[in-house]
Parts: sequence; structure tokens; C-alpha cells
Amino acid sequence: MTARGYVIAHLSNVKFDPDVQRYMEQIEATFEPFAGTWLIHGATLEIVEGDWPGDIVIIEFPTLSAARDWYSSPAYQAILSLRTGHMDSRVALVPGVPAGYRSAHTIAKLLAT
Repeated sequence: MTARGYVIAHLSNVKFDPDVQRYMEQIEATFEPFAGTWLIHGATLEIVEGDWPGDIVIIEFPTLSAARDWYSSPAYQAILSLRTGHMDSRVALVPGVPAGYRSAHTIAKLLAT
């Protein structure tokens, strides 16, 4: 089974203005054709270690390829500047782990190298 893909964004210094409002109103229509769904959006972080200013957003996709296709899609690229012009952001595409994953799998790979 293919692992799911995730878009993770860490947003800070957000200036909520009409552009950001338009971005928020339009983003779902850009990721829904790629079967993207919100996992985390607008939640208050409970920091238990370190310093973490800002907010986190996580969108789940059926595959990493679908996440990549969404991010590079003309529909998303058309609204991207509405976000990037009004906040500091770090965004990453991340593969999930396959079903049945155990940390011992990674340990075995590390020991084999």
C-alpha cells in the first residue's frame, strides 16, 4: 500500500488582510481535486518543548505525488502569492509511513548501512 502524503506549513507573522482572506476562501477548491483534506488548520499549539512561534497547517493527500501535483497545480500557484506576501512561511511535502510501519524498520535500515 502506498503511503499518504502531507503538506506541512509553519506560518508566522501572519497579517490577516483581504488577500489572506481570499486565499483562505479559495484554497480548498485547489486541493479538493487532488483528494486533499485538512488535518490541522487554525489550531492553537500546546508547546511542550522549545520555541514555536506561529501556526501549523497540515493537509493530507492520498499520496506524496498527489500533494506535489496539488502544490504545483496552476490553480494553487494562482493564489500562492496571496499567502506568501502576507506572512512568513515554511512549507514541506512529506511522505507518511506505510501501514504497519514500526520504528524497528528504520533502526534495521540504519544498522545495515
